[in-house]
Amino acid sequence: MVNEQKKLILFILCIAFLAIFIGFISLSASNIANSILSISSYLGILFVIIALVIFIFLNKLTTVENPQGVFADLIAVLIWLGLTILCIFFPPLNSSIIRVIIALPIILFLPGYALIAALFPQRDDIDVIERITLSFGLSITVVPLMGLVLNYTSWGMRLEPVVICLVLFTIILDLAAAHRRMDLAPEHQFMIPFRQIVQKARGTLTPPSGSRVDRALYFLLLFSILIAVAATIYVITIPKEGEHFTEFYLLGENGKAADYSQDLGMETEYRLIIGIGNHEYRNVTYLVECYLMNMTFDPETNVSHLDTMRWLDTFSVDLSHNTTREIPWKFTVSEKGYNRLEFLLFNETVPNDKTWFMDRINASYRDLHLWIHIWNNN
Repeated sequence: MVNEQKKLILFILCIAFLAIFIGFISLSASNIANSILSISSYLGILFVIIALVIFIFLNKLTTVENPQGVFADLIAVLIWLGLTILCIFFPPLNSSIIRVIIALPIILFLPGYALIAALFPQRDDIDVIERITLSFGLSITVVPLMGLVLNYTSWGMRLEPVVICLVLFTIILDLAAAHRRMDLAPEHQFMIPFRQIVQKARGTLTPPSGSRVDRALYFLLLFSILIAVAATIYVITIPKEGEHFTEFYLLGENGKAADYSQDLGMETEYRLIIGIGNHEYRNVTYLVECYLMNMTFDPETNVSHLDTMRWLDTFSVDLSHNTTREIPWKFTVSEKGYNRLEFLLFNETVPNDKTWFMDRINASYRDLHLWIHIWNNN
């Protein structure tokens, strides 16, 4: 009867867990979802998987001897995965320093720990220090390999696929570790000796036979370790500013740096993609101007001259730091006599309308161009 009551309580807790995360997903979907297969859909599936796995683990707590010790570390890994997803994808946590602090273990520790737990389920396989050391080493090895594999898939090495793969990888190994532990006799199952660790730490910091100087030295050592950890977190989470620059590039209509529309028929619609990436360490409102131009080359002076310049389009783009936007752009040409398609990018400084021809190009922050050929398709 007691076990049945525990199972009912655990089931209610898991339903509450699911309801909270589904609420976050719905809130996020109203802001960023543009299709059924949006980021929030994948996150929804991921949250359901994590919730079901946690429920399975919690249910096993009622049937395994000393379950708190056997599954405490594995359940902690799953809970940390849920917190990581919450901090990475949902505001306001995804724009705070908490995101970096919570997300670091999923890169540096958790995948390796789950792998070690699956490979060595017995208590006497390796000791706790070796487990922790190997967890860091294997995580640093596995994560780059996973990114390398993703780079050669259609998803690419973007934030969402990387997080999803890391979480699923860790969950699968967590399940394998739990299954292997349950197949062992209770005296052979690995568990983290939390109580012994606390007692040993307390005995080390406050030895009954130690002097005040010894205790002061122990506390000074502990304080130094905490300062070192805090300094490391600060350096990782608040990196030094690098070079300030803006990306400005053109892609063909298929999203690749190829197959540009250069052989143009009059009165025919063509498409390009204009990409802008802000790495200026501040919010910038960019202005993009598009022109048709005719350039001629004088072989005697070895100089090109801009003879004609016709405005096509102007639009602005607001970008925060470290964000990139690719804007689909459509255009048509209605007359011949041009051989160059020019794109000018301005940041906060935009010249007046009297600045024209090469002066305007030189005044731009970035500029791109395509050589074109216009023909009459009638």
